[in-house]
Amino acid sequence: MLPFLRLGPVAIAVLMTLSGSVLAQTPPPEAEPESKVVNSSLDAQLFYEILLGEMNAKGNEAATGFALLLDSARRTNDARLFQRAMEVALQARSGESALQAAQNWRLAQPDSREANRYVLQILIALNRINDTAEPLQRELAMTPLAQKPQALAAIVQIYSRVGDRAQAARLVEEALAKELVDPAVGVDAWMVVGQMRLAAGRKPLALDAARKALMLKPGAEAPIRLALELMDPQLPAAEAMIKQYLSTYARPDLRTAYARALISDQRYAEAQQQLEKATHDRADLPEAWLILGALQAEQNQQAAGQRSLERYLKLVAQQPEDEARQRGESQAYLSLALLAEKRQDTEAAQGWLNKVSSPALQATTKARQASILAQQGRVEEGLKLLQSLPTSTPAEARSRLMAEVQLLRGQKQFEAAFQLLDKALVDFPDDADLLYDQAMLADKLQRYDVMEKLLRTIIEQQPDNQNAYNALGYSFAERGVRLPEARELVNKALSLAPNDPFISDSLAWVEFKAGNLNEAIRILEKAFRSKPDPEIAAHLGEVLWVAGQKSRAQSVWKEGLALSKDNESLLETLRRFNVKP
Repeated sequence: MLPFLRLGPVAIAVLMTLSGSVLAQTPPPEAEPESKVVNSSLDAQLFYEILLGEMNAKGNEAATGFALLLDSARRTNDARLFQRAMEVALQARSGESALQAAQNWRLAQPDSREANRYVLQILIALNRINDTAEPLQRELAMTPLAQKPQALAAIVQIYSRVGDRAQAARLVEEALAKELVDPAVGVDAWMVVGQMRLAAGRKPLALDAARKALMLKPGAEAPIRLALELMDPQLPAAEAMIKQYLSTYARPDLRTAYARALISDQRYAEAQQQLEKATHDRADLPEAWLILGALQAEQNQQAAGQRSLERYLKLVAQQPEDEARQRGESQAYLSLALLAEKRQDTEAAQGWLNKVSSPALQATTKARQASILAQQGRVEEGLKLLQSLPTSTPAEARSRLMAEVQLLRGQKQFEAAFQLLDKALVDFPDDADLLYDQAMLADKLQRYDVMEKLLRTIIEQQPDNQNAYNALGYSFAERGVRLPEARELVNKALSLAPNDPFISDSLAWVEFKAGNLNEAIRILEKAFRSKPDPEIAAHLGEVLWVAGQKSRAQSVWKEGLALSKDNESLLETLRRFNVKP
């Protein structure tokens, strides 16, 4: 007795189509004897071959099943059988057989875009990149003009897992020779080339592709979005292109994207200028108001931040209620809570935090609520709230841990926080963030040897971690020890993050400790303009005071107090110089 055969859905469909319904071919009893019977296009031998192919494919003879199904596909010229043969080959992990089926399909049906796409994708999966030029060109040739932008955009994704990305970039550029000079799709084609070059790590060449696209269509947005991805201190021409474009075309959405890039680069003052222009040019752009308000809140611009965030909430209320709106509103509530905290209005802060509804921000919200409880002297309640956070995944457990450490550190319970991190590092021994936080706590506890060991561990694991270099260099400078090494460490950090105002502050502190007052003042004034911060104000005021510029020092300290009247570093500096807040 033969076992019950479970045919694949493709085979069932093919058999039904080719054989027709048995009932349809059987005359009903009342039909006239002379009614003509329509014979099936599927003869007994072919029917059996498909069945046998499926049986072998389902069993342990995938190669035999593949051969039978491919033979059936060739005989019937049926696309579904070619596809089924490919499926069998792929399930058997036989890429070459799958390619054979796809190529046979394309040979049988040369106008089939689907067959050609399979050939292209399987060649890429087999890493036969040089063989993909012809099917790629064929795909573009068969694509209607109206669909070409989408087809071009898909190329980057198709080649995204290629091992040799430089080779892929060269091949794609050669394959797109016609499209690159076609005014109708030239911009899209150059964007593909640019993205492929960027994926290959060739940023200058990617920027060149953006330039060529912009030459074809000077007002196009896509080249500028690529330039935004390419923004790097080592490639200043990318930002120059962005600035030139924005000086000619008022595109508030692109200006907002540029502001995002500036914030990532810690160029906050410039980012705020761009956001203010964006909101001026288009007052109904919610995203720009949200980012501007969040930035103003961080910069302690309370009245302006409140206005911007309230404007955002009013605009976004007109949009459909979806996940994006929920997330944006929740971010606005968090920023409004920050402003309330800075006014020491804990009740208002809690009110805003209670409005946060985005699941992705619940951990952040509870951490802020716990911090407020701790500020009210209810440390145990704050810790208990944090301990209610989920820990079902390592990421969640780590997030809760960091919140607990932050709370303890904020309450100056440095030893408890240090011990908590000690336990955590048993489970996460190579976590650079945990090591860094413990190093900073060791510094607070004056365990400088432990701090240095931890920071050097991070540097060994992550040679491009600017924070580790900066922290070690600043610690040396603050204690007035090993100043040449401190300067070397901070300069290394600055080479990795050239626009970071806090690293610049560290370098100025090295110069101050080395007696180079004018250089320290120059660096600190630039850093303070870039990032008005109370700690930078404390340092700049101190250097000015020591340099005999006491009036200017007091003016800077006053600015710092306006930013944060409770900043510990600034208040300690004022006490040392016997200056009243």
